[in-house]
This record gives sequence, C-alpha cells and structure tokens, in this order.
Amino acid sequence: MKKIVLVGLLIFSSIFLAFILLKDDPASKFLNSMSQDQKQKVLYSFDDETKTQWHYIPSSMFPRAGISLAELDITQKKLLHELLQSSLSETGYLKTIQIMDLENVLREMSGDSVMRDPDKFFVAFYGNPETDSLWSWSFEGHHISLNFTVLNNEQTIAPRFFGANPAVIPSGPRKGEKTLEKEEELGFQLVNSLDQEQKAIAIFQEAPINDIVTRNSIEVDPLSPEGIKFEVLNSSQKKVFLSLIDEYLSTMPEKLAMERMKNIQDEELGEIRFGWAGTTKSGEGHYYRIQGKSFLIEFDNTQTNANHIHTVWRDFNGDFGKDLIKEHYENSDHHTP
Repeated sequence: MKKIVLVGLLIFSSIFLAFILLKDDPASKFLNSMSQDQKQKVLYSFDDETKTQWHYIPSSMFPRAGISLAELDITQKKLLHELLQSSLSETGYLKTIQIMDLENVLREMSGDSVMRDPDKFFVAFYGNPETDSLWSWSFEGHHISLNFTVLNNEQTIAPRFFGANPAVIPSGPRKGEKTLEKEEELGFQLVNSLDQEQKAIAIFQEAPINDIVTRNSIEVDPLSPEGIKFEVLNSSQKKVFLSLIDEYLSTMPEKLAMERMKNIQDEELGEIRFGWAGTTKSGEGHYYRIQGKSFLIEFDNTQTNANHIHTVWRDFNGDFGKDLIKEHYENSDHHTP
C-alpha cells in the first residue's frame, strides 16, 4: 500500500512540476500577461492561412496577423523580448533589435511617422504553447520575418528574413553605423578571393538582381544551380565560405546552429554552390546566393544606391515547420490510421 501511495505521489509531483515549468516558459508567460481581448487577437488555429502569409515590406503596406507592439504595455513588451531572446541566439536577438531601431532612423530621414514606426511589429501564435505539443509563432514587420515552429520543445526557424535600410547610416549622430555588416563583408571577401577562372564560374550575371528572387513565396524550390561549387575551392576560400554560412546560422540558438552546420557538412557540403550577380565593389549593386540540397540563402544590396540589404534563409523541406509537422503526424497515436 505504501509503495502504491509513493508511486502515486511521484507521478503527481512529476505532473505538477511539468505544469509549473510549462507555465513558466517565456511563451506561456507572455500569453498569460494578456487580457482575453488581446489573446483573441494573438492566438490562431495551427492551420490558419495567415501563418504562411509573410512579407518584409512595412506593415502599413502589408497587414500582419497578430498583435502589434503598440498594443502591448511595458511588461508585455519585456516578456515578448524575453521570448525572442530565448528563441534566438544573442547575435540573432541583437540583429532583430538593430533592424527594428532603423525604423527610427528612417522616420528621422523621411519625416514619415506612419510608415516608419518601430511599434509596427507583430507577434502571432498558431496553436497554444500551453496545451499543444506542436505550435508555432511569428514575429514580423518591416525587414524582419521570423517564423518559429516548436514540437515537444524542438524548434525550427524558417523562413528567416533580415533586412537593413539604411545598411550604413549616412548622416547624423549615428553616421557610419552598419547593420548586417558581416553578411555583406564575407560575401565580398569570398567573391574577391576567387581567381579569374573561378570568377567566370561564380559570377553568373553581370547585372545585379534588385531583390531576393524568392520574394515572399510560401514555398520555394531550388533555384537554377548557378555559381561555383564548394568542393573546387581552395582551403582558405572554403574557410570563408563556411564562415559566411555560419553567419546566417548564428542567428539561431547555438545548439540548433551547430546541429544544422554538422548536417550540412556531413550531407551536402560538396554540392553547395556560391553564385554572384553584379559588381564585386562595395557601394555598387550586388547579389549572391548560396544553395545546397536542403536550403537557400539569398542576399541583395541594390536599392537606395546600394545601401539597402535583404537577406533570407529558406528551408526547402522545413519552411514553416514542414519537417516537424510531418514528424508529428507520423508519430502521434491519434493520427495513426
């Protein structure tokens, strides 16, 4: 009898502890800070069509789902930032904050406080992190689109879009401040390390491409296999190439980034290509892409006199958590025929 009681207490304690930990996770803390009206604005069904309707233009030009920063109080904003910090690396979080702050720079430059508003970033949840093993959420506004999917605490982040306008602040007290600097500098370093024969392969177009090719597509397939393969580069060029890929992965939590890099190195490194379009000189329009079997990176800096960057990471099989969703349906008892 005592043994039965002891086992029962252990089970109850485990359930109670799990419940406490669940309530204390950043997503639940943020949701529990909201009123019912706010929750109705921020919570959607997991399959709601707005989950895949993403963009990187200002929110005044493309309405976002969810609730805006403007509708949150100071405590709720703090909790949202804690959620972002827990879901990104320190590098990813700092890039996010820096890009959001560029809205203040654009407002000062343009005088337009309607289009240029740092509070016009939106958060939306699909499914409920307090009750569902599979759920997702997004944080989006001008030049930011972060799409997270979570299955039993395992997380993916794709599509991931970061942009910067201005990429280099041209005037004022913050003149010279750069955003997304490494993504550009490492790209230049790689293309300018190539000899003439290698450049003839890597540079697939003389004219730059003035935006990412995939734009805000819901699904993407591999683009044409342009550029030079990783396997034909010399050791120093390969090192720069890996550093460039790592810069994009560095926005993710460290464990997730390391796992992804290991998979890339183990399964597809020899086939990855680096392709360039446009000039190889800073200050003039340029574009590059990195494409492997499972992913695509695009970068362009052509608009606003080549002072306006777009970057994106797409997962062919994992955008909007497609890989985790497939895993969930294959392994869940209630989905088994």
